[in-house]
Amino acid sequence: MIRDIAFVVFPGFQLADLAALNVFALANERDDAPHYRLRMLSRQGGPVPGSAGVTILTDPFAALATAPDTLLVPGGDVLGRQPPALLDFLAATSHAARRTASICSGAFLLAAAGLADGRGVTTHWRLAPELQRRHPALRVLPDRIFVRDGTLWTSAGMTAGVDLALALVEDDLGGEAARALARQMVAVYRRSGGQSQFSTADLAPASGRIQDALAYARRNLCRPLALDELADAARLSRRQFSRSFRAETGQTPARAVEQLRVQAARELIEGTCRPIDEIAHASGFGDPERMRRAFLRAFGHPPQAIRRQARAGQAST
Repeated sequence: MIRDIAFVVFPGFQLADLAALNVFALANERDDAPHYRLRMLSRQGGPVPGSAGVTILTDPFAALATAPDTLLVPGGDVLGRQPPALLDFLAATSHAARRTASICSGAFLLAAAGLADGRGVTTHWRLAPELQRRHPALRVLPDRIFVRDGTLWTSAGMTAGVDLALALVEDDLGGEAARALARQMVAVYRRSGGQSQFSTADLAPASGRIQDALAYARRNLCRPLALDELADAARLSRRQFSRSFRAETGQTPARAVEQLRVQAARELIEGTCRPIDEIAHASGFGDPERMRRAFLRAFGHPPQAIRRQARAGQAST
C-alpha cells in the first residue's frame, strides 16, 4: 500500500523542516515497492518561497483529488494572520486524512484551523507560551520532542521533525524499519516523544551571574541546591534570579539542575561500573527511582538501558 504524504507549505515556511520528508523518501528506497507518495502543496501552487532564500515548486490544493493518508504542516512564518483558504483546507483535509502532523510552529496553523482543541500538543519551547495564550483550549506540553494525541501528531523544532517522521514510519512499517532509517541517516533512534527538548548544551546564559550559579551547581550536585542557594551564588535576590534564569535559559532553575544531574549521572553510568544506586547518590538524586524518572524525561530511557547501550557500543568497536 502506498500512503500519500501531503506536505503543505506557505510563504516563509521553514526549509529545515523538509528534512522530515527525507525520512519517507529513504523509506521508499528500502524495498522493491515504494511505501509513500510525497506531495508538495500550496494554496495557489507553483513556486513558494521558504526560509534561507529557497523556493520550491508545489501543486495547488485543488490538485489533491483524494484525501491523503498523512497531512504534514511545517513551521515558519505563521504568527501573523494566515489566509482563510489555508486554514479551511487544513480543516477539511485533516478530517478526511488518517492522521495530521505539524513540525515546530506549524502547530499554530493546526490550532487556528480548529484541529487541536482539547488535544495535547507541543511546539518549540520558546513558542509554547504564545501558543497556549492564543489557543487556551489546547493542552500545550512545552517540554516534549513530539506528542501524539490520537490522530494528531505535533513536534518541537527542526530536528524534532525527523524524530516525528521516524515515529510515523514506525507506526506504518514497524520498529525495525525506523531503526534502519535512523542508522542510515546517522540520527539518534529513538528519541521518544516524552523526551525533553532541553539538553545541557542549551544552558548557555549570557550573563555572568547566571553562569556563576550554573558553575556552582555543577560543583555541588550532591547538595540539595535549593533556589535560595543558587540565587546567593548568582548574587541576586530570589525573585531576580528566577526571572533572569528563565529569561536566559527558557527553563526553571530546578529543571536546569535536573539536567546537570542526569548528564553527570549518565557519564558515570556509561564510563564506570559503579552501581546505579551509588551513582544516584553521587549525582544528587538521592535514590535510584528519582533518577530513573529523570532519565525517562531527559533521554526517554531508564539508566539501565543507557548502560546496556553503552556496553553494546563498546563491544562492537
